[in-house]
Amino acid sequence: MSESTIRLPAVSSFHGQRVTARFDADHVTSDGGLPWLAEADTALGLCDRLASCLADWRRGPTRHSLATLVRQRVFQIACGYEDQNDAATLRTDPLLKLVCGRHPDADPDLASQPTLSRLENAVDRHTIRALALALLEVYLGERERQGCPTRVLLDFDGTDDPAHGEQEGVAYHGYYRQHMYHPLLLFDGDTDQLITAVLRPGNCHASRFVLLVLRHLVPRLRARWPGVAIEVRADSGFAAPKLYRYCEAHGIEYTIGLIPNAALEPVAAPLLAEAQEQSQAQEGAKVRLAGETTYRAGSWDRSRRVVFKAEVLEKGPNTRFVVTSRPDEPLALYDWYVDRGEPENWIKDFKNALAGDRLSCHRFWANAFRLLLHAAAYWLMDTLRRWLAPTDATHYQFDTLRLRLLKIGGRVLLRAREVRLALAAGHPGEPLWRHLAARASPVNNPG
Repeated sequence: MSESTIRLPAVSSFHGQRVTARFDADHVTSDGGLPWLAEADTALGLCDRLASCLADWRRGPTRHSLATLVRQRVFQIACGYEDQNDAATLRTDPLLKLVCGRHPDADPDLASQPTLSRLENAVDRHTIRALALALLEVYLGERERQGCPTRVLLDFDGTDDPAHGEQEGVAYHGYYRQHMYHPLLLFDGDTDQLITAVLRPGNCHASRFVLLVLRHLVPRLRARWPGVAIEVRADSGFAAPKLYRYCEAHGIEYTIGLIPNAALEPVAAPLLAEAQEQSQAQEGAKVRLAGETTYRAGSWDRSRRVVFKAEVLEKGPNTRFVVTSRPDEPLALYDWYVDRGEPENWIKDFKNALAGDRLSCHRFWANAFRLLLHAAAYWLMDTLRRWLAPTDATHYQFDTLRLRLLKIGGRVLLRAREVRLALAAGHPGEPLWRHLAARASPVNNPG
C-alpha cells in the first residue's frame, strides 16, 4: 500500500483548499460487486470443477488451495484485471480475499503473480482436455435447467489472437496477415451459451479440430439427452468435405457457408439479373432473392444441396452460397444461416471485455489453460447477465455490465456477526443489485 501523497494539480485550488490523494484507505475495494461473481460461481460449481482437474505441482505445505488459485484468477479476469501482475496489489483486496474464502484481516493474502504463473504453467494437454470437459459439464447442467432440449444448434467460429512475442504455436496467418493464435469457439446457437474454447496454432485452417470437438461432444449430448437433434452451423472457413461426411454419417444436419467460385457464380447469375431488374423497377430499392441448386465440388464424394442468395444493395450486387442438409425453403434457410452472426457479438464480449485474446505465456498449453480461464470468466458474467432478466442489463455488453454491477467502490466493514459493504451512495448500479438480491438463491433454487 502506497503511503506517498499525490497532489492533484487540476483541482489544486478547489475552494481555496489543496486537493491531494493517498492510496492508504484500509478495507476499501474498487470491486464491490465481487460477491455476485462468487454467487454465480457457487451456482455453477465452476471454479471447483476446474480446480478438480488440476494436479498439484507443489510439494510440502501450501498456502493456497488449487480452488482458491483458480477462483482468484477467474474473478480478477471478470473484474477486468487480465494481467497476472495485477495480483501484486489485488491479493490484499479485502473483498477479493473474502469471496475467495479468506478473512480480510486474519488470513494470509491471496496468491502473488509468480504463484499464478506457476499455476498456468503446471498443465499439459491431458489437463487441458479435462478442463474443457469440465467446462462442458457446466454447459450441460445449465442448458437443461428448463428441461432436456430437443435440439442443440452448434455454432462454430474462429477468431484471431494477435501475438507479439515468440510463444509456442504462434505463426503467420495469410488471411489475417499477422502472427497469431487461432482459437476455435463453440456456442449454443439457440441459447448463446459458450460450450468450449480450443486454442489452435496461428496458421491452422479454420476447420481444424472441429471433428475432434464433435467426436467428444456428440456422444455426450446424445447420452445426456437421448433423441436430441444436433445441428452444425458455420461460415465458409469451415467448408470442408470431411465435416459434411461426418455430419451425414452421424445424422447431424448442417448449414455451412461456401466461398463463391467460377462454378457457382454462373448458377446464381440469372437470379441476380432478376434481382437487378426488380431493383431498377423499384427505383433502386434493395431486393433479396434466393434459389438453390445441386452441386458437387471436385473434392466432394457426392452432390449436395446448395442454397444461394442474390441481393442488390446500394453498394452493388451481392451473391452468397451455403451447403446444407436442411430442407427449408431457400430464403428462409439463408435467413436462418445469417442468424449465426450473433455469436460474433459474444466473441467480441469475450475478447474486448474479458481480454480473451491476452495469451502471453510462452508455453502453448499454458496459453490453452489461460484461454479456458477467460472462458470461465465469460460464464460468470453471462450468468449474471441472464439473472438480470428482464431488466435492460440482459442487453448489456460485458464491459457495461461490469461497470454497472461490479465496479463499485466501497469499504468492507468487519462486524462481530456480519461483514457489511458500505458502497458508494447514488451508484447507478443499485437497481441491479436489488434485482439480484430479490431473486431466489441459485444454490437453493436452481430453477
